[in-house]
Amino acid sequence: MPSNEQPEWPSEDTDVSSGESSADGGATAQLPVPGKVSLPESPTLFVPAERDAEKTQFIPAAKPDAESTQVIDLRQVPEQETEPHQVPRPQPQQSAEPAQPRPQPAQPAQQPQQPAQQQPAEPAQSRPQPAPNQEPSQPVPPAAVSPVQPMRIEPSGEIHPAEATTGEEKRPAEPEPEPKRRRKGVLISSIVALVLVVAVGAALATPYVSNRLGLPWAPNLPKGDSPEPVPVALSLKAPSASAPEPTSSGVSSALAGPAANAALGTLTGAVIDPATGELLWDRNSGQFRTPASTTKLLTTSAALLAMDPGTQLSTKVVQGSSPDTAVIVAGGDITLSSLPAGQQSVYSGAAHLDDLVAQVKQASGGTIKKVQIDTSIWSGAQTAPGWAPDDAPIYTAAMTPVMLDGGLTVPTNDHSVRVAQPANTVLQTFAQRLGATASGQATAPQDAKVLGEVKSAPLSELIAHALEASDNTLADAIGRMTAVATGADASFAGAAQATLSVLSQNGFDVSQVKLSDNSGLSPQNSVPAKLLAQVLAVAAGPDGKDPRTAKLRPMLAGLPVAGGSGTLADRYEAPNSRSGKGWVRAKTGTLSGVHTLAGVVLDEDGRVLVFALMSDGADQDPARAALDVVAASLRGCGCR
Repeated sequence: MPSNEQPEWPSEDTDVSSGESSADGGATAQLPVPGKVSLPESPTLFVPAERDAEKTQFIPAAKPDAESTQVIDLRQVPEQETEPHQVPRPQPQQSAEPAQPRPQPAQPAQQPQQPAQQQPAEPAQSRPQPAPNQEPSQPVPPAAVSPVQPMRIEPSGEIHPAEATTGEEKRPAEPEPEPKRRRKGVLISSIVALVLVVAVGAALATPYVSNRLGLPWAPNLPKGDSPEPVPVALSLKAPSASAPEPTSSGVSSALAGPAANAALGTLTGAVIDPATGELLWDRNSGQFRTPASTTKLLTTSAALLAMDPGTQLSTKVVQGSSPDTAVIVAGGDITLSSLPAGQQSVYSGAAHLDDLVAQVKQASGGTIKKVQIDTSIWSGAQTAPGWAPDDAPIYTAAMTPVMLDGGLTVPTNDHSVRVAQPANTVLQTFAQRLGATASGQATAPQDAKVLGEVKSAPLSELIAHALEASDNTLADAIGRMTAVATGADASFAGAAQATLSVLSQNGFDVSQVKLSDNSGLSPQNSVPAKLLAQVLAVAAGPDGKDPRTAKLRPMLAGLPVAGGSGTLADRYEAPNSRSGKGWVRAKTGTLSGVHTLAGVVLDEDGRVLVFALMSDGADQDPARAALDVVAASLRGCGCR
């Protein structure tokens, strides 16, 4: 140690003890010193670190104040002469010893170059010097500790680990204040979560949700084990060939009271056993009465006898007199649907007008500018004799051989009124959808090029709808089909005559029957109850016994079911007629002062019975209810 006991700083220049200095301040000028900061008042403390044997760590002692602490900054600097406050690093394989008061200094090492912008260190003479042989006042970590962490000297003298520094004083980073938004967001999230939990809990507590999910607290949760399956015997049964035969006296006895009800007015009727053809009950069944809509039984039976049940009605579009003209050729289909594909009107299985339009566009290449319509397949007046002025369009449509949705203004409601001119509606709608102009009536050229064609549902389906819904328009169209099929004039008179001719040709006595239409809307129709019962008896007869039976059988499928479908859906609810619910299937007929019911019933013995009942001069509701009781009595009579 120099005699002046001043600490020597490692330098490549003249020894600082001689008082000489280099022009550039010497190597000490390159040591990092905080800019414009006074020298620390406490001596610099060197703490050995486990590095190269000739290196030490330089720890400048920061100037403490009353509230601050001392931070030891460990850096790698060349080894210097050890001052009284310096502790030399022990040699390897030596145990850590306390620092000696005056250790032999090591040779100075090359000082690494520091950035030029750092301020030069102040002369060492300006630093306060400790007394000779003074021991370090703070404990020094032993040399064996590797590596030495930066130490922080508290004002109290305690030493704690500190963050390493670069030799420059840095203002400690102020901790970022916790955003208020985070606390607010956490609070809002907590509230939302709580609300969701409460809402879910409330929902799960409701009977509807708990029942649907089968939760343990569900009101509908089974309280016990599931019951064992119970054998079920279906009530509906096919007719029995071995059932006891009904007798005339048995039927007469069963119907004596119900048929005498004054609400029926003048009642005529017949009951027939279709298995034998025997007339079991006869109440003036040969008298001619107005049949109302039971006329449809004659219309549909004649159509089935004259045509195949799969017969379809066609609507075509052909090329007109010029390449830019198309003609709609009506073929008798009044069920053509105006609805888009995939939607269904009251007529199940109907063809769609849009399909016809698409075919014509494709076949013509979009060149059609004018559309006409040919309705010559039918002839005569559009309304029948005997119809009231408002029957069309309220109860039926003016009869034209092509219509949209049967002329209904609401395609899905068979009780809506009909359009005034159904064929013209087809023409206008088709032309509009084709992008052409409607140009009225025309006769299609012979052998004209067909641009498009669509077909109706089969005849059997048309008949089923006409009977179940008692569709007057469709029934008269079916009568025209019979006229066309038999070569008769397709008018009201021609269709009525074709119906009677077909029935007569098939063995039914129609010699005095009068028909003004095929729907029964005309009060001029005159039919005996016996004829209605005979037609039904053939349709319900045993298979193979009568060749007409197979042809007429589809007619039974369209009969409304008591309390279940069609015009009988809301009947047979009274206590005295409820026994016939589901067992009676019959066609209804109603006009002013006229009430008819004709159909089939399966009695309790499993025997099929056919009946036809015609009531005149009675009020509508009481008469209908009384007719239902008569038919229901056949169900439970036993008839023996």
